[in-house]
Amino acid sequence: MFSKEQSRLMRQEFWTSFGKSFPRKWLLYNTKLKGLSFKFHFDNTTALVALDLEDDLEHRINHWEKLEALKSILIDDFLPDAIFTEQYILNNEKEISRVHVQIPYKVSIHNKNNWQEVMVFFNENMPKFEAFFEEYKDVIEG
Repeated sequence: MFSKEQSRLMRQEFWTSFGKSFPRKWLLYNTKLKGLSFKFHFDNTTALVALDLEDDLEHRINHWEKLEALKSILIDDFLPDAIFTEQYILNNEKEISRVHVQIPYKVSIHNKNNWQEVMVFFNENMPKFEAFFEEYKDVIEG
């Protein structure tokens, strides 16, 4: 087991290493659409790349309906393993809507043997999400 401080330092080391290994400006929160953001997530059990809708319910429903309408395009042309979850509960018990892809087996940020694989997964999948978003931003926003 790791202490909280050891865990924090290991997480910091992973994200610093990822930034140095794949230096690039990711879209993430800079979508220009309120409540819509992209996220990397890596913890003790999973790694995923997500498009999260966290706005008020009305905006969330509006954006979710647009994403649902584009679902076949996202799956056929960009991310065949995308998972759509209309009601996703975060660890802080906040409800959001999420579209994500994840590594389909257990990985851990505390296992450095997983790091390179997760970094490559992030680097391969986030650009596909971003390309989809850039191409269909007007539809999602509409």
